[in-house]
Amino acid sequence: MAEILFYILASVTLGTALLTILSRNPIHSAIYLVICFFSIAGHYLLLNAQFLAIVHIIVYSGAIMILMLFTIMLMNLNKEDESHKSIASQIAATIAFCLVGIVLLAGLLRTKPVVESYFQSGEDFQSIKKLGEVLLGEYMVPFEFASVLLLVAMIGAVLISKKDKQKEA
Repeated sequence: MAEILFYILASVTLGTALLTILSRNPIHSAIYLVICFFSIAGHYLLLNAQFLAIVHIIVYSGAIMILMLFTIMLMNLNKEDESHKSIASQIAATIAFCLVGIVLLAGLLRTKPVVESYFQSGEDFQSIKKLGEVLLGEYMVPFEFASVLLLVAMIGAVLISKKDKQKEA
């Protein structure tokens, strides 16, 4: 049963991720991305990581998607106003995408699984206490960098959306 559920979630995840990229309407892309986030949370539930699934739904499907929708509405994307990209820029983007894909695939093929060592140690990696110790101990600096980055992004969004009073007058 779990294997069937995994394949269903995997197909929903891959399908909605593909639709997110290929959709021409940015609002539809955002909706497909939310569905993709929910299916990824389903994968976390299959791995018995309930806390991570709930945090994923709250943070990504909630906060991040609200910020993305705010940005989409702020940019006021219309098909009529959008300039078409030249063939050279499309070819350059395709080449860059292929190169990044090759690098990621090569890195994936060279990795070695470490799952066995986690199961042999007998430690509980699912507890919130252990997660707090890791986040606020070993990963304290990256955790704080992420919070400062989000603060700067929020301030930037407010400054971009704020209209200049002198230009309007």
